[in-house]
Amino acid sequence: MNHWLTAPILIPLLGGILQIFMGYAPISLRRTLALGTTVLMLVSAIVLLIMANDGSYRIYAFGNWQPPFGIVLVLDRLAALMLIMTAILAFLCHLFSIGGADEGNRQFHGLFLFQLMGLNIAFLTGDLFNLFVAFEVLLIASYGLLMHGGGTVRTVPGLHYVVLNLIGSAVFLISVGMIYSVTGTLNMADLAVKVPQVSGEGLNIVKAGGMMLLVVFGLKAAILPLCFWLPRAYSKATAPVAALFAVMTKVGIYAILRVYLLIFGDDAGKLANLGMDWLFPIALATLAMGVIGALGSGTLKTLVAWQVIISVGTLLAPIALGSEAGLSAALFYLLSTTWTVGGLFLVSQLVANQRGSVKDRIVTAPKMHSRTFLSVLFLVGAVAAAGLPPLSGFFGKVLILKSVESGAEMAWLWSILLLGSFLTLIAYSRAGSIVFWRTVDGHLEKKDPLNGRVSVAAGALTALAIVMVVLAGPIMNYTDATAAQLHNSDAYIEILQTPMVGEDS
Repeated sequence: MNHWLTAPILIPLLGGILQIFMGYAPISLRRTLALGTTVLMLVSAIVLLIMANDGSYRIYAFGNWQPPFGIVLVLDRLAALMLIMTAILAFLCHLFSIGGADEGNRQFHGLFLFQLMGLNIAFLTGDLFNLFVAFEVLLIASYGLLMHGGGTVRTVPGLHYVVLNLIGSAVFLISVGMIYSVTGTLNMADLAVKVPQVSGEGLNIVKAGGMMLLVVFGLKAAILPLCFWLPRAYSKATAPVAALFAVMTKVGIYAILRVYLLIFGDDAGKLANLGMDWLFPIALATLAMGVIGALGSGTLKTLVAWQVIISVGTLLAPIALGSEAGLSAALFYLLSTTWTVGGLFLVSQLVANQRGSVKDRIVTAPKMHSRTFLSVLFLVGAVAAAGLPPLSGFFGKVLILKSVESGAEMAWLWSILLLGSFLTLIAYSRAGSIVFWRTVDGHLEKKDPLNGRVSVAAGALTALAIVMVVLAGPIMNYTDATAAQLHNSDAYIEILQTPMVGEDS
């Protein structure tokens, strides 16, 4: 039995419970234990990445109950990739938060760790119902994190976020019930076997349930027209929370990959590639909407929030086309954009701290403190986000463009992605020139000096756009192998149906 698979879940769970009972302990002790928990989670993610790199599947069955009846965790290349991406982002966000952003809420670190637990369950689970449970765990924690810091400025967008996600959860549960009523199972591998066999009235029920699931995952991923809640909610959250939320939309994308390649893939009979014809134009429309929002942004955080939507459209377009090359390119870009957006949220907060009452608004103001350091960080993040060479965003977008075969899809994707990148560059150039260089005479009301922890966290997260270029070869080899593994659903189904549960395949 591969007990290592439980580590990314148990570590933040135990750490979060410990934080609950330590609510009145000195903040230095709470910070030390919370950061230590995140480090342990990062170590476990590295171990699982090494294990998954051999291309085999590993399964953990709780209580030794065999699938499809028992609860199973499944480790493959995609799950390991999502775990390591989240762990690195979480560690640097947590490091940033102990620079002062965690003050004012005794349960901040507990909520932070419970959010990580929910994310890790979503990436490792092998059945739809536990995917629903994972969504609920991470969403409940995210409600508290979104409200962290208090004030009416977070109340209204927080309320919108809660209401929409509660509706999404209800639709998720209904769709899962519809699928279960016909197939009698929610285990993903078992569904991949039984969905192609569905016929008659049951076919329409499963089809409706599958389309409802796509709507729910689209809400989580923030695709058009389900994306308008995101910019205001993310821009009003505290910086480490907003940076961690950069991975939240990727959970929706991960769910689309996992469910619609495995259960509704090419071998799903009459339900093959369910919803994919709609996904490609919606992805391009989402990208375009994100660019328009970025051009009209009034603050740096809002600009970065719209960048999240741009990245969602950019990711889903090649995924919808269904090729291995497109999926591999999307996974490379997924790493790049998640870390880049997280770094930009942290940098935006540092800029806001240096500009007094002006904060991060894109208006002229007196010259800020630490302008050179912050402008370099913003420049690196903006270049990576816009997709300019030589940073990782450029490589990700080039791979996506190269993955598309000649035809109408190629014309649409190339046109919108290239034009969108150009307009995104204009948006970042406008914001950077106004905030950093168009200064006016006068003095700021106060100086909020940078401390080592926040500077290191923001700098390291931003620098990952450079690190990815240095390690582009190994990363691309891994994403190529991941895409090939995802398109070979037979191996996934076979290992989950063997009685030797928990052994390496």
